[in-house]
Amino acid sequence: MDVPINPIILPPANNPEKEKNWLQKSLHKWLNEEFITEEINRDIAERTAQVFMRQRMEGENDLGCLMIAIIIEMKSFDFSESFYGEFEIANSVSDLLVKSLDFDKYCGQ
Repeated sequence: MDVPINPIILPPANNPEKEKNWLQKSLHKWLNEEFITEEINRDIAERTAQVFMRQRMEGENDLGCLMIAIIIEMKSFDFSESFYGEFEIANSVSDLLVKSLDFDKYCGQ
């Protein structure tokens, strides 16, 4: 019998602006290190952090829902000058958040 995977629920956002700044800085660093440093990486990180902060301020704590919101809202972002797309960005945000919580992303524990 299949056992469903429990969702990853983030703690409530006590300081969304601090979370936004952390995510923007962390994502920008990741983008620059993953391939090559590009000017557009700053814009991607800034826009993604804005989406994330707004979702958190609206009370969203489910990591899966946050990823979907990032994918949907980043569809309108022009990635033509980048190696990335909305799915890579949402996945990287998920990885960054999971690492920040010391959560084992492979075992779900």
